[in-house]
Amino acid sequence: MHRPSPFCRQRRRGQAAASVIVTFATLSVFALPAQAQSSSQSGPTPEVMTVQEAGQTLKEYRVDGKLYAIRIIPADGPAYFLLDATGGGNFERVDQARVAVPDWVRAD
Repeated sequence: MHRPSPFCRQRRRGQAAASVIVTFATLSVFALPAQAQSSSQSGPTPEVMTVQEAGQTLKEYRVDGKLYAIRIIPADGPAYFLLDATGGGNFERVDQARVAVPDWVRAD
């Protein structure tokens, strides 16, 4: 049975590490929040208003004046979003680091 030389094993590890780095970099680009993506993409760029209130930070996300998300950043505990996914005014908690601009905001 043929055993690869230590050089071959080291090269495979290097290729695997390079593959992981490329995958991570690709995912990082596609995982950017809507507000951080470049304006060359088709999505609208939201206006973000930051408010300090009662030991927490609120970030309101709007496009053309339409409020679609509020990011709650408590003084202690993880941040989360309140998202109006349908445009009906019902905001639901979303425990994610980022949210995309919903289709109803883009429709007009």
